[in-house]
Amino acid sequence: MNCIITGASKGLGKAMAEKFAANGYDLYLCSRNETALQKTADELAAKYPGIGIKSRAFDLGDKEQARQFGDLVLGWGISIDILINNAGQFIPGNVYNEEDGALEKMMAVNLYSAYHLTRVLLPNMMAHKKGHIFNVCSIASLQAYPNGGAYSISKFALAGFSKNLREEMKPHGIKVTTLYAGATFTDSWAGSGIDPHRIMEAGDIAEMVYVASRLSPQATVEDILLRPQLGDL
Repeated sequence: MNCIITGASKGLGKAMAEKFAANGYDLYLCSRNETALQKTADELAAKYPGIGIKSRAFDLGDKEQARQFGDLVLGWGISIDILINNAGQFIPGNVYNEEDGALEKMMAVNLYSAYHLTRVLLPNMMAHKKGHIFNVCSIASLQAYPNGGAYSISKFALAGFSKNLREEMKPHGIKVTTLYAGATFTDSWAGSGIDPHRIMEAGDIAEMVYVASRLSPQATVEDILLRPQLGDL
């Protein structure tokens, strides 16, 4: 079984990579930071020597690089069982005063990366009539909030992409799940002063994604919505 994960060098991506590795999946990992990605790949290879791991750094916010990663995956000649579109970036700000170009940047990283990569890989998945695509959205895809600005807009758009893809792939045997995750403790929260016990663990997200991937072919989890027990921050 093969699992492709973008934004895999840390945070949610790394946690999901470890979960699938622990269950015997071969991993195909991508992120922008080559050093961090290699470190993650080396750690997982040492911990799970029985699986295969390939990794390559690309900036998926760039259309051509997103396509190049997709072509690389196809060149490896694998069947695509799991595709997790997790690449993303957060730039805080409000629509009325965020820096010029924030929306274009957020759309490129948070939406277009998933759109272009998925389009390259879909013909392979459709030919095999199987596969499961997870699009990592956010609570910001469901509820606008102050200082969310372009980030929230881009995550709303990613949710729309995911919903459309779900409908299109029904007759092809390909599952599509939209993941809406609330505040989760990752590196980006490490210096925030927030009590780690107030928000979710990355492993919580990984566990839910893995469980959703293990259902029978005739069952699909369309949406996963996870929030901290005490609610959003």
